[in-house]
Amino acid sequence: MILQPYKFKPLLKSVLWGGERIKAFKGIDTQLLQVGESWEISGIHDMESVVDGGTDDGLTLTQLTDKYGPALVGQRVYERHGNRFPLLVKLIDAHRNLSVQVHPDDQMAQRLYGCNGKTEMWYVIDHEPGAQIMSGFSHDITAEEYDRLVAEGTIMSVVAHHTSHRGQVFFLPAGRIHAIGAGNFVAEIQQSSDVTYRVFDYNRVDSNGQQRELHTALARQALDFAKLPATAANLCPENAESSNLVTCDYFVVDRHKVKGTLTINVPDSFMIIMCIEGSVELEGENMPRVRLSRGQTVLCPACLPQYTLEGCATLLTAHC
Repeated sequence: MILQPYKFKPLLKSVLWGGERIKAFKGIDTQLLQVGESWEISGIHDMESVVDGGTDDGLTLTQLTDKYGPALVGQRVYERHGNRFPLLVKLIDAHRNLSVQVHPDDQMAQRLYGCNGKTEMWYVIDHEPGAQIMSGFSHDITAEEYDRLVAEGTIMSVVAHHTSHRGQVFFLPAGRIHAIGAGNFVAEIQQSSDVTYRVFDYNRVDSNGQQRELHTALARQALDFAKLPATAANLCPENAESSNLVTCDYFVVDRHKVKGTLTINVPDSFMIIMCIEGSVELEGENMPRVRLSRGQTVLCPACLPQYTLEGCATLLTAHC
């Protein structure tokens, strides 16, 4: 069975904190305002990616996985996840601060919702001067202290703030308090889960004048109240040809700087490739070349164990 890399129609989300950078970055024309997220590859119910072009045009990601199984995602991945695609990949444009939030781990999410928890990572593509990322507590706190700070509206006083830098990497295991500050443009790679507990939202109101719901009690159950290690925010080496950004139980994410030709060997897994700068042509055995430009993402099937990239680009890759 010979499969080819798949492109999908982006799923754009208009949100109160969204901006205009995603449209320009991806080179798309839409009348949608305040686009805060582009879901590049998603198997989330009601927000599933749909194949754009080729013989499987119009199939959802789940239908694609049903059709090709291990040939698409890899035998090991298929045995673990079945037809549920395990990762969710996004672009996020924070024109304003995102809410301060936390996600449950697998055990809590399975118990309450019968789904995965949410461990994720961010890669800072660009940022405005002075932009910040919030990740973890600045010191150990207790659950009782958390209750008091939330009630007072002062929880931000104990959340660690990091000044943003291009190429910065944040790993956010389930249970870690976090927020993307205004002025950040990031790529997000995460477990396939959309369970979020909002801890604080700057007392903002929606278009109907209503404050958004907080999930104080559920967040209390999910939170890790310990201070983060100093390595919470890594900076990817600027000139390294290939750099591992995150390796965890759920995903492996690398960055590649292509200047000419680069060959990538793929384990028994699909490979997601996101172009964040420049453009390349992607080639594999018995497949035509696929062009990948800034803002585009492709899903490469596991049955093609090696890819050659030719061009000048900065890429993020992710696999299980």
